[in-house]
This record gives sequence, structure tokens and C-alpha cells, in this order.
Amino acid sequence: MSAEATNPATPGPATPATQRSASLEPEAAPAYRRKARPRIDLRRLGRAALLGPATRDRLPDAIGHVAEAHRAHHPDAKLEPLRRAWVLAESSHRGQMRKSGEPYITHPLAVTLILAELGAETTTLTASLLHDTVEDTEVTLDQVREEFGDEVCYLVDGVTKLEKVDYGAAAEPETFRKMLVATGNDVRVMSIKLADRLHNMRTLGVMRPEKQARIAKVTRDVLIPLAERLGVQALKTELEDLVFAILHPEEYVRTRELIAENAGRDDDPLAEIAEEVRAVLRDAGIQAEVLIRPRHFVSVHRVSRKRGPLRGADFGRLLVLVNEDADCYGVLGELHTCLTPVVSEFKDFIAVPKFNLYQSLHTAVTRGDGQVAEVLIRTHQMHKVAEAGVIALGNPYAPPAEEQPDGGGDRPFDGERADPTRPGWLSRLLDWQQGAPDPDTFWSTLREDLAQDREITVFRADGGSLGLPEGASCVDAAYAQYGEDAHACIGARVNGRLATLSTVLKDGDTVQLLMGQDPASEPSRQWLEHAHTPAARIAIQRWMATHPAPGDEEASKASATGPRPPVATPARPAETQAARPASAVADPPGASVRMAGCCTPVPPDEVTGFAVRGGVVTVHRVECAGAARMKSAGRPEVEVRWGDTAECRVTLVAESFGRPHLLADLTEAIAAEGVAIVSATVEPPSQQRVRHTYTLQLPDAAHLPGLMRAMRNVPGVYDVSRPQHPAPADR
Repeated sequence: MSAEATNPATPGPATPATQRSASLEPEAAPAYRRKARPRIDLRRLGRAALLGPATRDRLPDAIGHVAEAHRAHHPDAKLEPLRRAWVLAESSHRGQMRKSGEPYITHPLAVTLILAELGAETTTLTASLLHDTVEDTEVTLDQVREEFGDEVCYLVDGVTKLEKVDYGAAAEPETFRKMLVATGNDVRVMSIKLADRLHNMRTLGVMRPEKQARIAKVTRDVLIPLAERLGVQALKTELEDLVFAILHPEEYVRTRELIAENAGRDDDPLAEIAEEVRAVLRDAGIQAEVLIRPRHFVSVHRVSRKRGPLRGADFGRLLVLVNEDADCYGVLGELHTCLTPVVSEFKDFIAVPKFNLYQSLHTAVTRGDGQVAEVLIRTHQMHKVAEAGVIALGNPYAPPAEEQPDGGGDRPFDGERADPTRPGWLSRLLDWQQGAPDPDTFWSTLREDLAQDREITVFRADGGSLGLPEGASCVDAAYAQYGEDAHACIGARVNGRLATLSTVLKDGDTVQLLMGQDPASEPSRQWLEHAHTPAARIAIQRWMATHPAPGDEEASKASATGPRPPVATPARPAETQAARPASAVADPPGASVRMAGCCTPVPPDEVTGFAVRGGVVTVHRVECAGAARMKSAGRPEVEVRWGDTAECRVTLVAESFGRPHLLADLTEAIAAEGVAIVSATVEPPSQQRVRHTYTLQLPDAAHLPGLMRAMRNVPGVYDVSRPQHPAPADR
């Protein structure tokens, strides 16, 4: 059976998870708890209450607790589907027992109660009660469809398939891909699965330690990251604590002792700061609810490792709940005006929501003794979504209420379901699986993404924003913004400065992506080394799968996508014969003159000369560093001037981003200006940048500015300059 864990209340050695539920919560932080409906303890619901008589007009006692929690979120919900689902689930599971000796029906009932407390809608709760019937009983999908409609049948089938998935290192990629596609088509499938895992983790009980560890590791590696990406923080944090207790029992015990010790303090600095905040908001006329939220065990552990010895205010955070978005900023202004803010702690997730729909303002205030209190500011609706994530969305694909049939059971399969509230990560997941060249690529890329638990926000030049994982590069930003059109990206500006596509972005950076104009542009194979997001990696791998590396060496050289020796392009014989460098006249007349290679002067550059060995005068540009060194060495200058020859030879360096056909485009642009190429060298790419050095014969020095403009206009070229080669002493 899928839920074979036993209840920790049964005889047997106590586990850390048991200790947490049995003894920690009452004594750890009683001052922080809100007055709310107590959690139902299913262990105290006797067999008679579970299996007691029920009539068509009255819900059984056990399902009545689910109905109560459901009506707290949905006052007008119809409970008839829940009653019928309960009757079918209880009768079909009758006689089945959990390892603890309890009736098996306690498991689907507990899973449904978890979802009801988080605000799930009626269809989700109905499917949750039935989620094990098809796998573990004689009930068939056709029976579920006939009794409850296509929508409930779809959810039950989806959860049944999830039960067969191996989430470990040996997971079958195609099975997992199908599972996630089902989740992407209806997030309620994964919502039920997460609640199912939470109840099983709560009741690991007398399982062998090695099995507890195996289940905990899978939960940590796959299901907790999925809960994070679906925004279900309430499930994620409890799962984290349960995993922490199993995999790190010693650190868990130390953390528990820290929390218990803080709970026994006579003073409560967080409560005192909360009163100050209430007073500030009351004086400002802002209606707000100020609550104290204790940190869960893993959060306390992380803070203690980061900050060292903890102070009273470190064990919780303040939560300020208001009615309107504008009130959030009003609260922020009052707190920053009347209290001392910690500016570095401010983050605005309302203007820029996280990828999992999370919205809130984060700030921190400090008081005179150095105690710092973190403050979360959000509306009641934002808080609901922050806690329950996709579960709070209900059925985001259903038509408006007035268009739904009375039964609400028929699933709207026709047409494309486009939901603007679907978490961005989930929408992108569907794109990844469609674009992945094979299931193994999709699976390996997804596992890498799940391992990245921190996000940054970067801003586009047009004012928009992109949510990316920490460590993302400009390559990732390009594919996040343009999809497969990012194949034509040739470079980027980060915070106004030119940057390579391999540049790692930081939170708050502004990124302008430079796109080439060539419709046949291709991505560099090196980009894969710098791609961290599934969108980027899958798009590049898909292109590579359909464009094998060319065997033609010349084509490989022209693409400038990988390290290679410098490419020299010799001049044609006609060009060599026609090459007559611009002449300069030295004083005294008749001296042998040559152009300095360090600065390659051409008319109408301002020039100076220096006599060197053999009576030759070398001509330098006045601003040349070599000329400055000769002056400082005391070498006398020789007056030189340009002669009457208009023709000149010049060296230009073009800096560019690597892309296919760049060398051909540059030489074509040079030829279009009527300029002959004497020689050209292309250096091996360095961090996707390519350096081209050309020696060119111009028919007239006046052509030089126009030539440099034409070369700069070639897509991918970001600078063209006259080189100055430093002398050995300067190197």
C-alpha cells in the first residue's frame, strides 16, 4: 500500500519526529501562537468515530472535521461530494490496516484534512479522499469517473501514477517526466501528493531507521524543492523539520534545546518590538494585524549557523497583515520613519514577485540594545498564497462560477487552459519537457534545477524583470527573455558595461542583451558551460542535437566558437603590388623614414619622429606611449610631416563576440569600403570574445573614419580601434 507508515504514538522507541510532535510544540514557543482552531489529532479519533453510522443527511464524525476546516475557507462549498467520497473510501478500504494497527482510512482522511486546512477546494478534497482507492482497492477509474466525473477521475489517476514513481537516483526519467507533465496540466495532482507525503513523514513511527532515512532523503531532494516551487510554504517548512529530525538528529536536538531555552526567558524582545510596531501603526491610522511568527526548526538552525549565538529576536519574525497593497507600503514608510531600519534587509517581493507567486515586503528594524527584528508585510490574500501556494488557487483552469455546471464534476478539457496565476516555474517546466531532446536530458536538467534553492531578480533594459536561480549567467537571461530566439544573442551589457555571455549575474543587476540581425545565427557550443537554467540548457542541447559539429575545419574556423590557432589571411599578389604606404618627410630631407609599428600612424595623425640605429627616422603618433618613453629617455625628436601621397597603410583591431560567419562579414564590410586587406589575424576566442587584427591599404587616409564605422556596424562587433603595442619594458 502507498501509505504504509505507522503512527509514532504506538509502542516503540521514540524518534526525533515523535519528540517534536509530542513534547516540543507545547513548550517551545507558546507566546507566539495565534488563537486558532486546534489541530485535529487523528490518533484520538477512535475506530467507532471513524466507522460510526452516518445518514445521507449527516456527515460521519471524522469527515465532519474536514468539512469544518473546508467551510472556514469556502463558506458556501457543497459538501455532498465529500460525503459520497467518504462513503466510497471508507467502504473500499474497510478491513485494511496500517502497520500501526489503525484503520487504513485514517491516512486518506488525514491527507484530506491537511488540504482542507490549507484552503483546497471541494474537488481536490474529494479526489484526496479517494487517492488510494484505485491503487489499493477494487475500485476502478471508470467507477470513479461514473460517480464523481472526469475531473475527480483525472486527479485520482494522476496521484495513482505518482505512487509508482521512483524519485531516487535510479528514477526512470520518462516516468518522472510524465508525472511532472500531469502536474503541469493540473497542479492539484502534486498538491495531493505533497499532503500525502507530509502525513507519511508525520507517521514514520516504528519504521526501520534505514527506511526512515531513505524516505527522508527523497523528500529532501525532490519533494521539498517541488513544494517550494509550487509556493506551498506551510507544507515545505514542516517537511523540512521532519527531514531535519531524521537526517540530523543531534543538530535537531541542539536546536530544540535552543528554542526551549528561549521560550523560558522572562523577557521577550520580539513581543516588545511587536508592541512598538502596533503603536506606530495605530498612531498612523493604519489598520493592521501584527503577529509573531516563530521560526521553524530548520530556520533557527540556519540563523544560528549564520549569526552565531542567537538573541531573543532571532527566534521569530514579525508579520504585519493589511487589507490593500498600498497599505503595505504605508506600513513600510511608518516603520522606517519611526523605528531604525536595517536598510540592507529591505526586499520588495510585491513589485517583483518570486517565481512561486510569493509576494511580501521584507525589512528589519533595530532597537537600542542591538536586537534586530525581521518584519514581513503583506495583505491577507498575499499571506494565504504565501502559506498555501497553488493550493490557494483552487482550480485555476475552471471556467467562471456562473458558467460551471451544478455538479462541477465535468473537467473543462476543451481548448487551451492559459492561467495567468500559474507559477512561472511550472509554466516553464512544460516548455522544458516539450523542448528537451530526450527524457534523460529533461530529467538531469530538472534535478539540477531542483538543487538550486535561491533566486535572484535581474532587470531588463525595458524595465521588466527576470527571475533566475543564483549563479545564473547572461546566457540564462537571454533564453529566459527570448526563448530559442536567444540563439542570435551576441553579447550583453550588465549595469551599462559590456560583458561576455558567461558573466554571472547578481541580484538587482540590469541586463541589456545584444541581439544579432542574422536570422541564421547559431548558439555557441561553449554556452552550455555557462547555462544554469533548464530553459537555456535544453534549448542549446536541442539545437546541438539537430546541428552536429561540422567536420569541415574551415567552417569550424569561420564560426569562431572554439579555441583554434590564429588564422592568417595573406594578401593577394595584386594587393601586395599595389600597397604603397603613406609617405612622411623628415627634417633634414632625404632621411630614411618608416612608420612605427606600435601606433601605425596615418594621415592626418599628428606625428613626431626619432632617429634610430642606422640613421632611420621612425614616425610615431604624438600620443603614442612609445614616443613618450623616447622623450623621457632624452632622445631628441626629429620634425616630420606628411608628404603628398594620399594612400596609406593602417592596422585596425576589431573586438567582437564570437558568432558564425563573423570573419566573412567583416571582410565583406572592409571590401565594400574599397579597402585592400594586406593581412588578417584572428586570435583564439577568450570567454566568447574574438580579436581580429587587420593590416589594410587605404586609397585615401580620409577613408579611415568611414571604414571604422562600417566595421563597427557589423553585428557582433563592439569596438574597432587603432592598436598601440606596449614596449617590453611596459609589459
